Amino acid sequence: MQRVTRRLAVAAATLALAAAAIPAMAQAKKEVLGVSMPAATHSFMAGAVYWANEAKKDLEKNNPNIQVIVKTAKDASEQANQLQDLVTVNKITSLVVFPFESAALTKPVAQVKAKGVYVTVVDRGLTDTSAQDAYVSGDNTAFGKIPAEYIAKALGGKGEIVALRGIPTTLDNERMDAFNAVMKNYPGIKLLDAKHANWNRDDAFKVTQDFLTRFKHIDAIWAADDDMAVGVLKAIDQAKRKDIKLVFGGAGAKGAIKTLMDGSDPLIQANVSYSPKFMYDAIKMTGEARLKGQKLPATNIVPSVLITKQNAKEFYFPNSPF
Repeated sequence: MQRVTRRLAVAAATLALAAAAIPAMAQAKKEVLGVSMPAATHSFMAGAVYWANEAKKDLEKNNPNIQVIVKTAKDASEQANQLQDLVTVNKITSLVVFPFESAALTKPVAQVKAKGVYVTVVDRGLTDTSAQDAYVSGDNTAFGKIPAEYIAKALGGKGEIVALRGIPTTLDNERMDAFNAVMKNYPGIKLLDAKHANWNRDDAFKVTQDFLTRFKHIDAIWAADDDMAVGVLKAIDQAKRKDIKLVFGGAGAKGAIKTLMDGSDPLIQANVSYSPKFMYDAIKMTGEARLKGQKLPATNIVPSVLITKQNAKEFYFPNSPF
């Protein structure tokens, strides 16, 4: 009888240990977070790729139960193929995707979500939001509003200005609409022209040359991007124009922020944040939420704020490519 009792006790203890191990095993289940984004073909995207890898390092260092896999693509087709690999080969449980193109990536992302993968979309929204669980972006309305308010105040509500736009997209429209909405409150300020320069410094140089040829007096230029601001400043310097009081870029590139900190160019007086660091934020927020079994809010807008010499140091990241 004692042997039977002993055996029962051993069996009970074994079952108890097994039962105790179940939650521990469940807790140890690894989160595999895939990151899919365009390759670093220009400075802003180079910054986004940099911050994606920084998020990978920080998440994996602080959370042993997460693996982050970062993949970059040269075009929409390659990105779609990489999404399939992330699901079938890497067995991801969550995805942070910066679509190369909105329309082309909507179906591939929807197919990933249909496999039970949690999906966070960054910046370039999909054409069907049911293909995502969460959306993270910079504040494009503020990106247009803040420069308009600063320029209007700097000019005392009077003057003649020109604007450079990015690639024709809904994002660019949102920024320009916000800029124009502010300027409607300042009838003394005349917008002479606004042209697309595609977020490219060479295109911006050519567009600004055209502006400087056609308009003999310009008080301020909204460059709307720090790469474009480089082209704008080059054109102004070559034309030896002294009438322009202010060039307002945007996004907080490290070269522009360093110029602002040093006060080395009187035309550069302020900037507006739209850092590719939102890629870091999106990955980190998604990873931490999924480790807790939680979801992000459906829409997450990273604020854009005014950057001046007084707070520029907070936005200076010397190791970032952007």
